[in-house]
Order: sequence, then structure tokens, then C-alpha cells
Amino acid sequence: MPAAPLRDVPQEAVELIKSFEGIVDGDPRTVNLDAYLDPVGIWTIGWGHAVRFRGQFLRGAGNRGIARALYPGGITRAQAEALLRGDLVDYASNVLALVKVPLGDGAFGALVSFAFNVGVGALAQSTLLRKLNARDSAGAADQFLVWNKGRKNGVLVELPGLTRRRRAERAMFLGQDWRAAALPGAPVLPALPAATRGARGGKAAAGAARSARSAKAGPTPRGRTTTPKAPPTREPAKRPAPRRGR
Repeated sequence: MPAAPLRDVPQEAVELIKSFEGIVDGDPRTVNLDAYLDPVGIWTIGWGHAVRFRGQFLRGAGNRGIARALYPGGITRAQAEALLRGDLVDYASNVLALVKVPLGDGAFGALVSFAFNVGVGALAQSTLLRKLNARDSAGAADQFLVWNKGRKNGVLVELPGLTRRRRAERAMFLGQDWRAAALPGAPVLPALPAATRGARGGKAAAGAARSARSAKAGPTPRGRTTTPKAPPTREPAKRPAPRRGR
């Protein structure tokens, strides 16, 4: 996919991703964080960093030895943070290349979280992206909710963790409280009228709801405190469909 101008992922989006990906230690007996097998059988380390071997995602319990050999001694929490930041640089660039309308921080962050979870390829072919690029931001927001299923034993089923994540991403996209939206049983709040929100999302969208005058100015990207490393070499578009069900 063509490179797009770099834009920092908002810290709130990073926190959303961390909260749903979780940081799992594949071997609590060791000091550092070790690779573990995620719910759909992909070896993962840190905050959702999919382990690759020979250009492919490493899958299956039988490949434990390879997963551990790729990260001998595991990684520290700081290294896990660096892996996540590097992954997000890559996903952010892909999101910016796909979206053809202006994005506020909330909408941008929500889309990066979504792409990180379901894959850039899935986002590229989604009704969500089509509606967003057609400036139907309310319709795009509701499309987040569709992506709440994963395969268990070969059967496509709703996963409560994905339902909560999609509600949180939708809320962030609309400038609502994503933490409240992620609570079990939380109501799905209606989207604001497109005339007052547009495709901006984030805090600017909330301001537009309070006063139509604030719709004249969009937000500027917020910098983050950590300098991102160079984009990883893996192609995020190959990430499989929803893989987090916690």
C-alpha cells in the first residue's frame, strides 16, 4: 500500500488498544514477558504483537519452541511498548492511505484500533470505509458494531470482548466516552447529526454537538510522548479478521 504522511496515534487510542489487547505473559515463571497463543491460535507477545516466522503469522501450539526461540528470554514491558508503537505507526499510515475525508483525533484513533484488530485488508474492503469516504459518518460509526464475531472451533460466533471493543471504538469515533461505552451492558448512544459532526470525530465532534459554531475548526493531531520507531516490515493488511475476544 502506498506510504501516507505520518500522523501520531492519539494517546487515548493507544490506551483503548492496550485495554482490549491486554498484556499476557506466556510464562509467568520467568522475569520477562513471553510469547503466548492467542484465542484464535496465533503466537503473540506484548500488547497484541503477532509473531511472524518466515513471513507468515506463527500459528499452533506445536510451534511453541519457535515462538520462544524468536524471543529468547522474552521481552521487557518497555520492549512491549516499543513493539506496539511500531505496529501502530504502520497501521496509522495504512489508515491514512485509505481514508479520503478529514479525520479528527477520535475518528482517526478509532480506525487505527479497528484496523489493528481486524486487519488493514478487512478495513479496505469494509462498508465502514465506503460509508466514511462517502461522508456518511453516522453510517460508518454504526458499522463498527457489525465486526463483533470471531471463529471458535470453526464456527463464527459473537465474542463479548469484541462487542465491547467495537462499542468503545464507535464511541471514540463519535467523540463520546469510550470507557463508558466499553462497560458491559452500556447503551449504544445515538450518533450526532451528520450536519454537525461530519467525519471529524473525536473531541471536536463533541464540541460540534454543543455548538454548531465549533464545527468551523477541526482538531490538530496531538503528538505523543514517545518517538515512534521505523515502521515494521510486516504487512498489516494480512492480519486475520477479529482475533480478540476477551
